[in-house]
Amino acid sequence: MNKTTPPAAASPATPPIVPFRTRPDVCIVGLGYIGLPTAAILADRGLAVHGVDKNPAVVSRVLRCDNHIQEPGLDELLVRGVRSQRLTASDSPVPAETFVICVPTPLGESNKPDVSYVEAAARAIRPVLSRGDLILLESTSPPGATENIVAKLAVPEGWKIGQDVYIAYCPERVIPGKTVEEMIHNDRVAGGMTPACTDRAVAFYRQFVEGQVWPTNAVTAELVKLSENAFRDVNIAFANELSMLVERWGADVWDVIRLANRHPRVEILQPGPGVGGHCISVDPWFLAHGAEDKTPLIQTARSVNNAKPQHVVEQVKQLAAQSGLTKVGCLGLAYKANTNDVRESPSLEIVRELIGVAGFQIFACDPHVEPSQTPDLRLASLETVIDECEMLVLLTDHSEFGAIPTEVLSSKVLVDTRGFWRQQLAETAVGAPLRRAA
Repeated sequence: MNKTTPPAAASPATPPIVPFRTRPDVCIVGLGYIGLPTAAILADRGLAVHGVDKNPAVVSRVLRCDNHIQEPGLDELLVRGVRSQRLTASDSPVPAETFVICVPTPLGESNKPDVSYVEAAARAIRPVLSRGDLILLESTSPPGATENIVAKLAVPEGWKIGQDVYIAYCPERVIPGKTVEEMIHNDRVAGGMTPACTDRAVAFYRQFVEGQVWPTNAVTAELVKLSENAFRDVNIAFANELSMLVERWGADVWDVIRLANRHPRVEILQPGPGVGGHCISVDPWFLAHGAEDKTPLIQTARSVNNAKPQHVVEQVKQLAAQSGLTKVGCLGLAYKANTNDVRESPSLEIVRELIGVAGFQIFACDPHVEPSQTPDLRLASLETVIDECEMLVLLTDHSEFGAIPTEVLSSKVLVDTRGFWRQQLAETAVGAPLRRAA
């Protein structure tokens, strides 16, 4: 299949309805941003899938075909899976041929990886595990987690890995807004604890992955995932640092990057209000933890990106003071355009910081985010923001904000953290000199 024109859904033809056998083919533990799309895609490929989530609201919504994740193509997959009875859900694992762990791995105190959700998932699988089953860990994990957590907690004593049970680490590598498409078409890495484990993992992913599935061992696969996101974080940090630097010289970072990238061996990324999401802003610490003396670059990149939201706040305060304005509209809470993903979002951090600034009246708007996701904030409509606010701060480049008429923008004081409005008339972008529009 031509990868440049992927299908809208996981498969061109819907398999016939088949009832569950004695046990489902796959049990997905965690029905979040990775687990639910994985479950829906597998069900669409004809497998019997049981999804597990400790949040009863998530389970209830899945069973009602009420998708809680904004992803192109996922609504249709969920409806087909549930209505065909190939996709069910509950709060506990059930016996299955394959278990896929897709639970969160947040950061704890002092940026220490919190693997408690992985530990809980492994323990929950153990009572329903049978000989010959396959366990796949997809959650971002510190090196050694597959062996030291999953194998130790999920596998009964005396069982031989690679003979009685098969275990592998197989990280996802998708971007919000294209999750379904990329789960199917991107290459994958499958790292087993033994060669036999790797073979089983590769065979599993080839059921729905149309990209290449690359075999390796578990530790290498764990390091691949962390290295990918640490690399991206370091490169984004350069762009963000550059954006803060060029302001001092009265230059425009977007022009600097555009022209620098004309060099055949230069590809500077785009700056923004910071770095968000559960991967890029978190994974570098999984590499640095316990190896602080070996990771000064990774840690510095994290510091640069973590400092960017406060830089935006200071720029807004400075421009507001120059203009004598108090009503500020903040456009976007999600960290990624056209999604509702607010995990580790710098946009959300900026809004909360601005709310605490004396004399400001903040109007926060995000057409993709539900009020329940940000219960501490009162969300306003885009129409209200445009009518009420003298200053607009573009934090997330949702398509709705790109449709604001130029004549409306021309009547506002603008702060554009993503260079989104530059082609229209942005008075100021982070990384550009502060100035009023003519």
